[in-house]
Amino acid sequence: MRNKTFAAIIAVFGGSLGLHRFYLKQPMHGFFYLFLTFSSVGLFGLPAAAALGFIDAIMFLLMDQKKFDAKYNKGAQRQTQTRRTRTTRSSRTNQREQRYETRRPKKAPYQRMPRNVSVPKAAKKNPFKITGIKKYKEYEFDEAIEDFTKALEMSPRDVSLHFNLACAYSQTEQTDKSLYHLSKAVAFGFKDFEKIKTHDDLAYVRIQEEFEAFEENGFRIAETKTKKVEEEVEKQDDVLLEQLKRLVALREKGLITEKEYAEARRKLMD
Repeated sequence: MRNKTFAAIIAVFGGSLGLHRFYLKQPMHGFFYLFLTFSSVGLFGLPAAAALGFIDAIMFLLMDQKKFDAKYNKGAQRQTQTRRTRTTRSSRTNQREQRYETRRPKKAPYQRMPRNVSVPKAAKKNPFKITGIKKYKEYEFDEAIEDFTKALEMSPRDVSLHFNLACAYSQTEQTDKSLYHLSKAVAFGFKDFEKIKTHDDLAYVRIQEEFEAFEENGFRIAETKTKKVEEEVEKQDDVLLEQLKRLVALREKGLITEKEYAEARRKLMD
């Protein structure tokens, strides 16, 4: 940023050499002042360049700051505006991240198994479990639920699968299903109750009225409710899988486009 007062001072004491014009990024004007000085042209009894420098100094001091900036600080103004725009965008981004921080997982939900829990060999080679975890990390919760559900068909007693499903249902605000799979995880050996009370991905479930009774019951839901939720989950999952199979068949036969398939699938998962 060029300063108009400093420019006026340079114009008074170095005007004959055109220093103030070089300072204002006007080299052609500066060379013109040098030419006037060395050609010994006079103006008002003074070397022409010195007299013009004195006039420039008065003009700078009388000039409005905004006009001075508009004329001599254009590039600096653009840089300042760019910095302000970047700062504003960064601030808005930070606000959005803070706003949704409680809804976004800070770390992968996949947890190590407690040492006292045996993991079936089939669970270690379960492809749907692997793809489900990948989709969960990418915040594709509905797709992750679909893969975790398929993985449970292969490993119905897998503690981590039930825990991951509970987290996914919590993220999609499905309280009953989340509590159901938490209860299943505990029934099959999950003992880290502190994780249930502090895990970020279970934040939604913890603020629901049902969670207090769930906790008091040893992180288990009542048996009658378990059967009811289990029947509802199985029914909904069977219907959903059947509808998804039909969509895949229609796409493979070319009866619907890829875009139509994606839109229909999204509506089913909502």
